[in-house]
Amino acid sequence: MSGILTMQLEQLRERFGDVQSRPMASGTTLVAVRGVHLPEGWSKASTTIRFLIPPGYPFAQLDCFWADADLRLTGGAMPQSSAPNGIPETTEMGLWFSWHLTGAWNPNRDTLSSWMNVVIERMRQVR
Repeated sequence: MSGILTMQLEQLRERFGDVQSRPMASGTTLVAVRGVHLPEGWSKASTTIRFLIPPGYPFAQLDCFWADADLRLTGGAMPQSSAPNGIPETTEMGLWFSWHLTGAWNPNRDTLSSWMNVVIERMRQVR
């Protein structure tokens, strides 16, 4: 694991507490951020967010994420741009969000924490 990745994972732990990472056979790293609080409008008060870090990180940008497989909107509806889907290289299922950055990824500015800001903003949009 590169020094940049190690440092950014530690920053993520400082901010969110329970952050776990594991290298995958493809060279990606799977990150799980547990206990991410959700705003009203979701079927649960918190979820685990998972995302993959590509081998070329930080020059390769992050894309998409997974929440708990049973997460839904209040009332049971499926969130926009999501679907139940397996997490690559694992036996785990998750609620996959096809959610992408709206601006350009900048490896000199963007970090794992800024990616989590994107994820949290998506969860605030509750739709």
